[in-house]
Amino acid sequence: MDKTMTQAHEAQVGGAAKDHRKDEVLLSVQDLKVWFELRKFGFGISGYVHAVDGVSFDLHYGETIAIVGESGCGKTTLMKSILALYPPTAGDIFFEGRRLSELKASEMREYRSNVGYVQQDPYGALPPFMNVQTILEEPMIINGIKDKAERRERIYRAMEEVKMSPPEDFLEKFPHMLSGGQQQRVVLARAMELEPKLIVADEPVSMLDASVRVEILRLMQALQQKHNLAVIYITHDLSTVRYFSERVFVMYAGQAVEKTLIDSIVHDPLHPYSQALMEATSDPDAANATRYRDVPPGEPPSLVKPPAGCRFHPRCPYKIDGLCDVEVPPHFTPKPEQMVACWLYK
Repeated sequence: MDKTMTQAHEAQVGGAAKDHRKDEVLLSVQDLKVWFELRKFGFGISGYVHAVDGVSFDLHYGETIAIVGESGCGKTTLMKSILALYPPTAGDIFFEGRRLSELKASEMREYRSNVGYVQQDPYGALPPFMNVQTILEEPMIINGIKDKAERRERIYRAMEEVKMSPPEDFLEKFPHMLSGGQQQRVVLARAMELEPKLIVADEPVSMLDASVRVEILRLMQALQQKHNLAVIYITHDLSTVRYFSERVFVMYAGQAVEKTLIDSIVHDPLHPYSQALMEATSDPDAANATRYRDVPPGEPPSLVKPPAGCRFHPRCPYKIDGLCDVEVPPHFTPKPEQMVACWLYK
């Protein structure tokens, strides 16, 4: 489905890892819906929160994509469904051709060992009562790696890869003894030590100082290229996406409204919401510091009772009455590498 965009961008990504499986699908999300029940006084279902409502995409081996959108758009719920923490209400998720909902307990453990998770808040992601060695050793023990020498070798290798060298200087430290950047490196090392095929990174730099953010993103990019990892990078900040991703999926109110290449979203966003996100992106040029930013008024809609038609239409300056507020737009392809759910491109 999204293969054209991936192939078009391969030539643009300098130094990207090459692999004969680059054209093969690792993860496939098909019309995924994740709704949460609302209960009145604990009795009976009074409605649903449509957190994710019909999202589809394919992720290939060794590919990096970004899922972008403001808070509450459903990107974290999508991520937790991929991690098999939230069961789908409808639709399917396939990993290497296997449907996640059909995996047995032993198969689910194997799946989770193939998917590394990098959390948003590194301090909250690390048990405060464990030192670094125990934190890094625990996932391997859970996954049946009984050889202490092998566990130690993997720990040292992972710490060297995330630039925590020499490892001996950090193994006995507790999380509160590390800086924010060092904590996130430990989280990265923990995600890498089981040699995953996919890394899911949920806002991995939003809690870090500005001076550390690009450094962590470049480290993740180096790890991705070295190990030919597929990466799903979840963020609300388009200014960091250009450092890291090949393709971008823009989400709004539980739905994907645009799927495109990173260069296209930066220079030629098509959906009015994508344009608004780019308009709101911080500009490092001091000459533009006082420039008025014309962003759509209003707030995202309630996911309990989302509006009919296009969910962005109450805020859209280009709304077509009788169409945008009535019918849900399909994905149009006005350009070979860009798919957009907007009636302006019918």
